[in-house]
Amino acid sequence: MSNLAIKAGRKLFERNLEQYQPADPMYETYVDKKGRQRRRRRETPPGLSTRDAKILKSVQRRAHYLDKGFSLCGLRFGWTFIIGIIPGAGDAADAALNYFLVVRKAKQAEIPGWLLRRMLLNNTISALVGFIPFAGDVVLAVYKANSRNAALLEEFLRIRGEEYLKREGERVQNPATVKPGAGREPGEHVPGKPERAATGFGGGWFRRGSKGSKKEKEKAPAAAAASGSAAVPSPERGRFVEDVPAAGETSRQKI
Repeated sequence: MSNLAIKAGRKLFERNLEQYQPADPMYETYVDKKGRQRRRRRETPPGLSTRDAKILKSVQRRAHYLDKGFSLCGLRFGWTFIIGIIPGAGDAADAALNYFLVVRKAKQAEIPGWLLRRMLLNNTISALVGFIPFAGDVVLAVYKANSRNAALLEEFLRIRGEEYLKREGERVQNPATVKPGAGREPGEHVPGKPERAATGFGGGWFRRGSKGSKKEKEKAPAAAAASGSAAVPSPERGRFVEDVPAAGETSRQKI
């Protein structure tokens, strides 16, 4: 009976912890056809440049191993919890890892200032809580500042990608803040973004002067000669070209 009570209490404890823990920055859970829960890698938001996609994947991978790389009794923790057990030096090392591995990498995606300050605030809370002996390490393992910062970056880049895939007249976010298409290399094509049709000398405005097919143009002079009618100036001749009479016609005019 005591074992059943312990298992029930452990499940209740795990369920309550899930309400306060941020989602895994690297993996997401889904239910397969047999009704079982599976885990898969998070998909990259559409509309991002190759640079932003690489930055997001790197931040998600680092945050995962710092916050959720291990599991014990339903509680997922990472290297920040293990290093934080060391009094004093461990907390300082955690704060340094959180900044250099996650926040500084996220800054390469040209994030706005308010988002950077929000990430630094998460790191500050994590560092202050870590100085509380033992209890601070437990709260730190639940708070997971790196996972929160990775979620902030993912949501911001998701908005950036959505704005870039829209037409310029349909965008609702401030382009100076969101910076749609940031990080694109010259000639880089982002999946989902329609490319502009190339214009050249072979089509478009330069083809408006051609009227009728080639066969129709070749039949017109032959039909005029058979009927014996006077030659009609071709509409395709330039307006600055005069109709010069033939040699026989000039001699008749002189006589």
